[in-house]
Amino acid sequence: MFNSEMNLSYQKASVLSQALPYIQEYNGKTIVIKYGGNAMVSEKLKDSVIRDIILMNCVGIKVVVVHGGGPEINDFLGRIGKKSKFVNGLRVTDEETIDVVQMVLAGKVNKDIVALIDKNGGQAVGLCGIDADLLKAKKMLTKDGEDIGYVGEITEVNDNIISHCLSGGYIPVISTIALGQEDGMVYNINADLAAAHISIKLKAEKFILITDVPGVLRDPKDESSLISELNVEDIDGLIEKKVISGGMIPKVNCCREALKGGVRRTHIIDGRIDHSLLLEIFSNEGVGTMIL
Repeated sequence: MFNSEMNLSYQKASVLSQALPYIQEYNGKTIVIKYGGNAMVSEKLKDSVIRDIILMNCVGIKVVVVHGGGPEINDFLGRIGKKSKFVNGLRVTDEETIDVVQMVLAGKVNKDIVALIDKNGGQAVGLCGIDADLLKAKKMLTKDGEDIGYVGEITEVNDNIISHCLSGGYIPVISTIALGQEDGMVYNINADLAAAHISIKLKAEKFILITDVPGVLRDPKDESSLISELNVEDIDGLIEKKVISGGMIPKVNCCREALKGGVRRTHIIDGRIDHSLLLEIFSNEGVGTMIL
């Protein structure tokens, strides 16, 4: 019994010792986290992610959370008898749908995350892209010129309100709706793209996408074929070979955009793993795929 307790204590001390240089390295640095996927649905994983975020904030990391909310939007639309339609992964957003998106993202989902952070001892401020002109957008058309409604692409990020929150020690939690720069309409913005733009504007040290797969896989059917480190120059070749395919393509492209914009490291990690954020940031091995 004594030996097992000593061994456990040694393991804990070893983990803390391994984390120390990373805590020192990232103290005062900004990390943008795109929070979505299964980690937002499972109560256990939700609690794990939130605790990780609070711990990062407590050791001096400036954490910015950008979130989606697709399942919640689908659920509400289903309740009112409206079927969701997607084109190239983007939600077709008519006038009725944009009202639902604004209500669910900027209202329920955003405030649920803020409440969970506050409940666990952190201090968060809920924001949406409309607040203080945080996100400006223009209407997006598909590559084929198809009109998919009130879906926008970001034209400008105003980081003043984010910087004010961070300087006060608060964790900004941002939902991705934005005002049209020319027409003043409300637009639905892809959360991955929004998080990448925000990370560029903030000159973030890291941009982390939490998703519900292990990362980039050499064989999409084999989770043990994880590519733990990927050079941005190899992305196009892997897309051509269909190693990177489907929904992973826009996520990898978001990481590429963030890197081109000056973000030092980008990561795609598995939100299904308990404390995946801490494992990625504070351990030698990390989890998921690092794109650099």
